[in-house]
Amino acid sequence: MATTASSLAAAGPADRASYVNPLIGTANGGNVFPGATMPFGMVQFSPEATPVNLKRMIAAPGGYEYRADRIRGFSLTNVEGWGCAGGSGDVPLMPITDAVEKSPSLDFRHAYSAAFSHADEKAEPGSYRVKLGNGVEVDLAAATRMGVAAFRFPDGKPARVLVRTSDSEVGSTAAQTSIDTATETVTGSVTSGNFCGYIGTEDRRSYYTLHFVARFDRPVTETGAWKDDKVSLGETTAEGGTGFGTKGFPEAGHGSGVWLGFGTGGVVRVRIGISYVSEANAKANLDAESRGGATYEQVAARARAAWNKRLNQIEIEGGTEEQKTVFTTALYHALMTPTTYSDVNGEYTGMDGKVNRVAAPQTVQYANFSGWDVYRSQFQLLTWLDAKQGSDIAQSLYNQSVQDGGRWDRWTHLGGATHVMNGDPAAAAVADIWAFGGRRFDAKAALASLVRAADVPTKEDLSHDGCPVECVGQRPGLDQWLKLHYIPVGAPAWGPAADTLEDVSAEFGISALAGHLGDESVRQRFAVRAQYWKNIWNPNAAPDGGYFMNRNADGSWPAVQQDDDDDNDQKPHAFTPATGAGFVEGSAAQYVWMVPFNVAGLFEQMGGRDKAVARLDRFFYDDKGAPAVTKCGPLHAELDNEPSIETPWLYDFAGQPWKTQQLVRQVLNTIWKNAPNGIPGNDDLGEMSSWAVFASMGIYPEIPGRAELVLGSPVFSTAIIHRTEGDIRILSKSAAADRFYIRGILVNGKASSKTWLPESFALKGGTLEFDLGDTPDKSWGVNRGDEPPSFGAE
Repeated sequence: MATTASSLAAAGPADRASYVNPLIGTANGGNVFPGATMPFGMVQFSPEATPVNLKRMIAAPGGYEYRADRIRGFSLTNVEGWGCAGGSGDVPLMPITDAVEKSPSLDFRHAYSAAFSHADEKAEPGSYRVKLGNGVEVDLAAATRMGVAAFRFPDGKPARVLVRTSDSEVGSTAAQTSIDTATETVTGSVTSGNFCGYIGTEDRRSYYTLHFVARFDRPVTETGAWKDDKVSLGETTAEGGTGFGTKGFPEAGHGSGVWLGFGTGGVVRVRIGISYVSEANAKANLDAESRGGATYEQVAARARAAWNKRLNQIEIEGGTEEQKTVFTTALYHALMTPTTYSDVNGEYTGMDGKVNRVAAPQTVQYANFSGWDVYRSQFQLLTWLDAKQGSDIAQSLYNQSVQDGGRWDRWTHLGGATHVMNGDPAAAAVADIWAFGGRRFDAKAALASLVRAADVPTKEDLSHDGCPVECVGQRPGLDQWLKLHYIPVGAPAWGPAADTLEDVSAEFGISALAGHLGDESVRQRFAVRAQYWKNIWNPNAAPDGGYFMNRNADGSWPAVQQDDDDDNDQKPHAFTPATGAGFVEGSAAQYVWMVPFNVAGLFEQMGGRDKAVARLDRFFYDDKGAPAVTKCGPLHAELDNEPSIETPWLYDFAGQPWKTQQLVRQVLNTIWKNAPNGIPGNDDLGEMSSWAVFASMGIYPEIPGRAELVLGSPVFSTAIIHRTEGDIRILSKSAAADRFYIRGILVNGKASSKTWLPESFALKGGTLEFDLGDTPDKSWGVNRGDEPPSFGAE
């Protein structure tokens, strides 16, 4: 049942879901999951594989790795494309034919697992199927807050299902399970969290409880339970979590769950509702989404229809079958997260630990925000396609901050603030949403809260707790920022130079949001603060020119610097462009471009456009002229991670747009593929996939907090973005594999030489027509005034 390009194409273009291959990104560190989910669904019913490397605790952060050959269960939750050791992966169910004689908790990564082959696996939007080595055939489908499964057992073989309640992906601190044999129902809950908990103690804690109600359709003939190493035949209740261990990983021999027997052979079907509030809400969610039928076939069909509706918001024509699959799968991945968090009655457990309820005009509270990632292009895409949903996402972020005492945490997982990564991405994220049309949220209150957080240091901002990776403050080192106008060495930070560069984008985000809301004094004040990047620019840093560097509080440049990366290599380093000292998941050479809102000002610091272009050329190509865009060392681009992803578009600002056109197409053709390794790195909750979606259409939202679009060139002859506010048509009859250089464009029928589109185009809709050729046109888009805008202090 393996998914192939030919089988995807055979289904025809009318069914856009047929062009999705969920196995793309399940290798190469993409960390996506292949299981069943709805767009932005609460449930992700997906296989939990056993680790490929026996020394590792997990297969991959998405619960699944393509090289894995065994499955230990099918969990109800997951998060798309995240890092660390993952998380969620709650309440794995495992169909088995063996007798339960030893506790599954003795080796919960491997015990009672079953082999599988990709030839016996089929992953599609909204459904997942696999035949296990124990002979059981598994069908999974998902509604928004409910999952359904059908387990087909071999004739004559015992039919049993393990409910591994405690076995969340990174463990649990509490779990309870109960079987009601009279109604064939299992209820329970698991309390977990622990995202990145192995890195430091700040996140080695629980911060959510998932409740579930599972209804089976066959009489229960056998029950049993286990706790830690003890197995109790005939029991119907179990209680106890795995713990998080001394190093942030659950230790063998702890945990609890139950099993049910259903005689021999045949099909066992189960419907499961979940809630992060209560068992009653889980039941209500299950009941609400079971109306109209809840067989596997019915739920899978409804999920596929929902995915087709969302995927068809961007119609495409032209391109190869490979390009259609890569593009549509990227769009699919970009439309998974953030996930629905509120129940059908509007209730959700807030970051204050209390039950809250969404209030009009908000309709859904969302969760799971990887702020450091998604402010760069994913929030823009989501809002562009659905402004109401973007508004709900912005309101969700604001609600979280209110419930968390005014802190806008940079990486939130369900009901917990994890503080992971660096900088302060919330302002840019909210400004992104407003700029792309999301207007139905408490924008003025959100702006006031963001301004207050940027102006008034909290005790968390002053604390080193959690640093470097999980600094607890929204603005670590804010007191130093307000005094020195940069984050100095010694302040709370992951990497002082990187934190400074992230913080200036936050300042620009506040400025942009204030400008859109008509608050001129705040706009101007934060526009000035956004230029603080100049304070860590050392024009004499290296023989080839200036770089951003760590800086001491007294204004001096350190002769040697401590490496602030997360590899615990605290050796002193003299500055070179290859150094990671002061930076986060990157080097000085990779961070030198990270002023996306004032590229002209950055080029000026570099000595002008010509010098900037020469540096860009060295950045993207090796000494022999070959592309160096991933895994080519710290002096070159890493287009598998966020600090580099805006860089290919910088040639548009430098008067050489044909180089952007060539480079972006080169990247799409080489590191984005219809294969398990077809995403170049962590998909980061859809951020990287959103990059591929925009790039394939020949546009990109380069400037955080604004809706100008910079231009590359489209892969497809036609792309139509359907929006309530007005369709956008991107046309290029001449688009082809060897024709990606712009010879001219028409914007709403008028010729333009500009390498960008104004905000009004993104908001109001229109038609963009490309004339493409097979050789660079070095006369188009090269004059002063053709480049995208840059925003300095006024």
